[in-house]
Amino acid sequence: MGLVADDGQDTGIWHQIFNFDHYGELLGLVQNSLLAGVLLGLVGGLAGVFVILRDLPFAVHGISELSFAGASAALLLGVNIVAGSIAGSLIAAGAIGVLGVRARDRNSVIGIIMPFGLGLGVLFLSLYKGRAANKFGLLTGQIIAVSTPQMAWLVGTSVVVLLALALVWKPLTFASVDPEVAEARGVPVRALSLAFMLVLGLAVALCVQIVGALLVLALLVTPAAAAARVTASPVLLPVLSVVFALCAMEGGTLLALGSTVPISPYVTTIAFVIYLCCRLAEAWRTRRTPPVALDSPRDREQSHT
Repeated sequence: MGLVADDGQDTGIWHQIFNFDHYGELLGLVQNSLLAGVLLGLVGGLAGVFVILRDLPFAVHGISELSFAGASAALLLGVNIVAGSIAGSLIAAGAIGVLGVRARDRNSVIGIIMPFGLGLGVLFLSLYKGRAANKFGLLTGQIIAVSTPQMAWLVGTSVVVLLALALVWKPLTFASVDPEVAEARGVPVRALSLAFMLVLGLAVALCVQIVGALLVLALLVTPAAAAARVTASPVLLPVLSVVFALCAMEGGTLLALGSTVPISPYVTTIAFVIYLCCRLAEAWRTRRTPPVALDSPRDREQSHT
């Protein structure tokens, strides 16, 4: 049953989740957040393609924990939060890239970094005596708190990530799909792996600022995983991944604007619905594909030739 405030206004659960009162006035307050959403959609959608190809969702979560620790330390010390988040992400990404060359070693390193980063973050936040909203925002995301200086950091870091991905896209794709053949043909597989981990660290730091450390996977994994369900095209896959990430990010921002709920539940829910629709589309397409007759006359003719 919903609650009713003293002035008679409905303050029930649905009113807190979806509230479009004075929506036009509030829309002007989130221009930076909408622009940040575009940047995160581009960065998350493109980087997510390689996260899926290289099987790195666990690494994304591990990097986000140390990014959270860096942001928490910056909040405690009163310095730039984005810079602290980036520093934590790069430390984690570098450690995973150097120590986790093999998949087994990588998972062990991530499993060690995750609780360490989370523990540090909790320690720094417990020592911080400022606004509770600042603490909560690092975990679950913020919508209106994207300031102009913070926006400058986000734009600059996004440009670095996008340029880096553009430079290594072709060899990194080759090394991700078939690392043995790529290495045999002279592609610097290990160097590319470390370079991508650092780029991924920057991408994670960007996403932490908006959707929070706990739900970064919604931008760096879910859109690309959804796109991979409906296409294997090397061109269409990154395009769909970016489109899905933009839909989740911008849609989540616009829905969260009129509510008291953080942005992250909206972003994650939209991303999940997109993924579910792609799974259903894949299942429908598979069901409609006629089975191949293995014992047809044509197959027998080909087997004798």
